Amino acid sequence: MTSAPGRCLGLDLGTDRVGVAISNDDRTIATPLEVIPGQDWSVLDKRIAEIVDEWDVTLIVVGAPLSLDGSHGPAMKKTKKAIARLGATLTPPIVTYDERLTTVTAHRVLDEQGVSGKSRRDMVDMVAAQVILQGWIEKRNHE
Repeated sequence: MTSAPGRCLGLDLGTDRVGVAISNDDRTIATPLEVIPGQDWSVLDKRIAEIVDEWDVTLIVVGAPLSLDGSHGPAMKKTKKAIARLGATLTPPIVTYDERLTTVTAHRVLDEQGVSGKSRRDMVDMVAAQVILQGWIEKRNHE
């Protein structure tokens, strides 16, 4: 299922925004793509479907918000609901990847690039999605 060729979409499902990243066709590099603001799931689902079509996405990687001890908490329950909803309307398979500390990593990347202020707040979710997707790519390529 995860070995099919094509682009992967990475999603960081935040409480106020959804960060989006995309891979290249050979699934070696993840790139930040956009941030979808808000939590109106009909709008979010529609935009995600548009991205899937526009970029010919063949797999979706969603960040799994596990607790630090690896257990599933309330955030993971919300993520599972979102995955079920997306899976009911989208063709590509959806997998999860542990997103623990991805926001910390995203902030570190933005620090290194000197990004601050409002642009930083807007970019952190997109960079977190990139970190999630790149982590999945690297794990997959080492297996």
